[in-house]
Amino acid sequence: MPPQGGPPTPEAPTRTRVVLAEVSQRQRPAAGTHTELTQQTRVGEALVRGLVRAQLALALQLSAVVLVGLGGLPLLFAIAPSVGRMTVLGVNLPWLLLGALSFPFLVAVGWTYVRLAERNEQDFTDLVRRPER
Repeated sequence: MPPQGGPPTPEAPTRTRVVLAEVSQRQRPAAGTHTELTQQTRVGEALVRGLVRAQLALALQLSAVVLVGLGGLPLLFAIAPSVGRMTVLGVNLPWLLLGALSFPFLVAVGWTYVRLAERNEQDFTDLVRRPER
């Protein structure tokens, strides 16, 4: 109560009720690919299996490149002994190829594998995050 004869006091502010949207009106999102993965459904398992198969195929392909690239050199030297007797800058060609140039070759194959494996994973991630139609 305001005191008698004093200045009038401002009225108490009115209360405002803020209500969030009703839960029953909220639409549930459609089950997406991300849900399939997290709940480990058959679809999610199939997607992960596809990624694993793609990574395995890549590993086998690059293993074949290494096998042919490095494993074929002794076969080349056996078939063509004159190539095995060649020298480059005073170093025998077999020693140069197998001892020195094989390491940059293996690094290049490893770098290629990492890049292509990351691309496979990025494609998989893009598939999972793709909006459903």
